[in-house]
Amino acid sequence: MDGYIQSPREGRVKRYVQTLDLNDDPDMIREYRKWHSEEFHWHEICEGIKAVGILEMEIYILGTRLVMIVDAPEDFDWKEAMNRLATLPRQAEWEAFVAKLQGCRADARSDEKWQMMERMFRLYD
Repeated sequence: MDGYIQSPREGRVKRYVQTLDLNDDPDMIREYRKWHSEEFHWHEICEGIKAVGILEMEIYILGTRLVMIVDAPEDFDWKEAMNRLATLPRQAEWEAFVAKLQGCRADARSDEKWQMMERMFRLYD
């Protein structure tokens, strides 16, 4: 593994890390991967994520476990951004679409599905 190159950022940013489990079904996991690929992702969803102030978002997978890393400006308000995101075009449609693969309620918002993780260690300079 060669690691992943990160975009350089000026100034301080907040990092949020969340987790979610997919249904334990290889076909559903392949489908989830497909809809998150560059070829098939919904562009309106990515634009909405940027519109609420998120600078960078990554999702990692191991088996059925997903981990999402979100970087945002230091003054970012998570609750306010998630409330706004839920109102943007196609967001509710997207959440219902992926909910069947995530094993969640179809009407669940992103911030209701993904569980915020607590940082328990950091290697400082």
